[in-house]
Amino acid sequence: MTINCKGSLIDLSTPKVMGILNLTPDSFYDGGKYKNENEILKQTEQMLIEGASFIDLGAYSSRPEADHISIEEEEKRILPIVSLLVNEFPEILLSIDTFRSEIAKACIEAGAALINDISAGNLDKNMISTVGILGVPYIMMHMKGTPKTMKSLNKYDNLIHEMNIYFAEKIAEAKKHGVNDMIIDPGFGFAKDTHQNFDLLKNLKLLEVHNLPILAGVSRKSMIYKTLNSTPQEALNGTTSLNTIALLNGASILRVHDVKEAVECVHLVSAYSN
Repeated sequence: MTINCKGSLIDLSTPKVMGILNLTPDSFYDGGKYKNENEILKQTEQMLIEGASFIDLGAYSSRPEADHISIEEEEKRILPIVSLLVNEFPEILLSIDTFRSEIAKACIEAGAALINDISAGNLDKNMISTVGILGVPYIMMHMKGTPKTMKSLNKYDNLIHEMNIYFAEKIAEAKKHGVNDMIIDPGFGFAKDTHQNFDLLKNLKLLEVHNLPILAGVSRKSMIYKTLNSTPQEALNGTTSLNTIALLNGASILRVHDVKEAVECVHLVSAYSN
């Protein structure tokens, strides 16, 4: 349960927190919130102080029905921020939330540490081989279709069974291309309705068959605020509740907007489990 990030071994047998930093104008919760370098630096510093082990940078919105943007636009949004954060925080472990191999390569070469791909290589045939060449950890998520089309692609005979086949195939492909460190992300909200999301959370341990760390990303998502008839802005307490369940069911990384609360969650679940 260790991954090698820029020469440092990160032990995921103790769960870690990944702070979200969206550089998009249209993300469902914090789109457009960080508009300039000072705001980005302040938010990053705050998340690191609060205990984030990783910062996940994304410049392509993956919310349902999000608009497509060009590679040039994604690179223009993200690459200068990678350089900014690496220069300001030399020890930072940046995760790059992209499905494009060109963006992955440019960001790793600029100092990022790992790649977080919502499509597990399905949206760019060169992604997995590129990650193998770069020699960095790879987060592979379960999704069908694209962010634009995924809402209509949530038909499964057996969700967990189909996901385990999907991950088995992706892991085999990644190994073939020399990817050594892998993390699986079940993709809460991606081609899954609210009932399926809760079923997935309840059965998260069934993904442990792959013997890989599991990332859980439920932060402020619709499975919370639709169930509670509220909004993403009001979904922090619900996020903490579901993060607790995810940890108890085997999650090794929590990907969150609110780092302090997630770190507290990790500490409390650890105290409870020990």
